[in-house]
Amino acid sequence: MTNETLTSASVEILRYAAFTSDPAGGNPAGVVLDAAGLDDAGMLAVAAEVGYSETAFVTAGDAASRRFRLRYFSPLAEVAFCGHATVATAVALAERLGPGALTFDTPVGEIPVTTTADGRGAVRATLTSAPTHSRPAQDAELDAALAALGWAREDLDPALPPHVAFGGNEHLVLAAGTRARLARLSYDFDALAEVMRSRGWTTVQLVHRENERLFHARDPFPVGGVVEDPATGAAAAALGGYLRAVGEVGRPLTIHVRQGEDMGRPSDLVVDVDPADARVRVTGGAVSMV
Repeated sequence: MTNETLTSASVEILRYAAFTSDPAGGNPAGVVLDAAGLDDAGMLAVAAEVGYSETAFVTAGDAASRRFRLRYFSPLAEVAFCGHATVATAVALAERLGPGALTFDTPVGEIPVTTTADGRGAVRATLTSAPTHSRPAQDAELDAALAALGWAREDLDPALPPHVAFGGNEHLVLAAGTRARLARLSYDFDALAEVMRSRGWTTVQLVHRENERLFHARDPFPVGGVVEDPATGAAAAALGGYLRAVGEVGRPLTIHVRQGEDMGRPSDLVVDVDPADARVRVTGGAVSMV
């Protein structure tokens, strides 16, 4: 796919793969750097036409101060926050303005982002999440989610209890006891979407802990009209907050999240968690899909 102009809305749509350096990997995001002329219906129509899990829209901003207002839409609805589209937008802006600090005003508040470029010009972005929080999943909501997934409680890792975690959006966090269980993902799309809509969850963050610093993740996103996200920055931030909340982070820790492997779109997310800080930092690259 190439960058294109949507003539019906007179906006340029950029297409980036986030949390990867390979256009064939990562999570595709649409980016509209000048969406000032679009209303809510127009942004939703653009997101539906693009068809990715999210498209980010810069609705206002100032290049001199490097501060921009950002909104996110899935093909079905507005989303309060999206990590991979934030990274994609930050990289797109840094490629045009130069690397450095950016500030995004989003529906969940101010999101600071730093961007850096290596000697070859490849840009990476680090977003600082909204303050995270996490609570134990209730039995009824857990059982409903497991039934829709086709999982049993015995499939879960007893060392990592089910939680509902927030890092800009709420995500149900379920840790699989084995990598093989995580790889076998075939769920009831409509049933899981209904469970998620009734509780306000954006994705279900399914993870397997290989070791203290490496997690594998899969993220069903039926409420956005997408079977699975190959990289989910907001869920990665929520995961970092969850690990802090359940006492798994006793010192500043860098965690690598591998996502999209089972979809054929491998993604790398770097998550920095400090037990003294409710905010989590998520880092990744993005590359144009021209």
